[in-house]
Amino acid sequence: MRKKILVTGGAGFVGSHLCERLASDSNNDVYSLDNYFTGSKDNHVANVTYIEGLTADIDKLIDFAPDMVYHLGEYSRVEQSFDDIEKVWKFNKDGIFAVLEFVRKHGCKILYAGSSTKFGDGGLGRSASPYAWTKATNTELVQNYGAWFNVPYAITYFYNVYGSREIQTGKYATLIALFKEKMKNGEPLTIVSPGSQKRNFTHIDDIIDGLVLVGENGYGDEFGIGSPEAYSIKEIAEMYDGEIQMLPERKGNRMTADVISAKTEALGWKPTRTIKEYIEELRAYNWK
Repeated sequence: MRKKILVTGGAGFVGSHLCERLASDSNNDVYSLDNYFTGSKDNHVANVTYIEGLTADIDKLIDFAPDMVYHLGEYSRVEQSFDDIEKVWKFNKDGIFAVLEFVRKHGCKILYAGSSTKFGDGGLGRSASPYAWTKATNTELVQNYGAWFNVPYAITYFYNVYGSREIQTGKYATLIALFKEKMKNGEPLTIVSPGSQKRNFTHIDDIIDGLVLVGENGYGDEFGIGSPEAYSIKEIAEMYDGEIQMLPERKGNRMTADVISAKTEALGWKPTRTIKEYIEELRAYNWK
């Protein structure tokens, strides 16, 4: 039986990998809705229909009833969200309301990509930045739509995703890719003080395995998808063996986050890649 699957943010880092995996199943018709804020047409993959626009306009842009919506298309940077608060509201708050109304209208399941920042620093991280707050309150709204309107949902949480198609340069670059570019260019690795903040870096392949598994079999909240191994940012930089340059502390920079992967593991998921192996691979290929 054929399935119509919509991925918001399908031209982004995680979304493009999810589209690629879903489209590899000949029984799926896969669609992407992306505003290309951080997504790129370079991330387009075969057998996916691409639609450009805001999630806030989903009801105007999507003229079919999907069987499943993977809602990944939101603003997703912590420190930058202080300067981008209008974009954060438009993409995260206006967007989630429109998407939830859309899935309620069509009676389909939604998988919402929440943010592990809400578990940071013993729960204090949920209000530490505009990004963290919008994501934390969005998970509550998804849960409420489930209770109020019987919308079937699952909520996942990623932990510091790395791998191919990461944003490598500019304001929205992610850490692992940024360090790779700096090593390739002979530049120092910049670390936001104090450097002891810990992260659970998780390979994109493991994230996609979890997303598909939870999308098909998971219902409810707290489906964390994260490596159990935590490293400080300074420890990660030391794995690259490059020059380190410390930067001043910044707002919203959490120190720790608990990985809550028990429900995902109960479905049969487990991580298969480690950040240490990945950095060794990058070194072997001369940071390419």
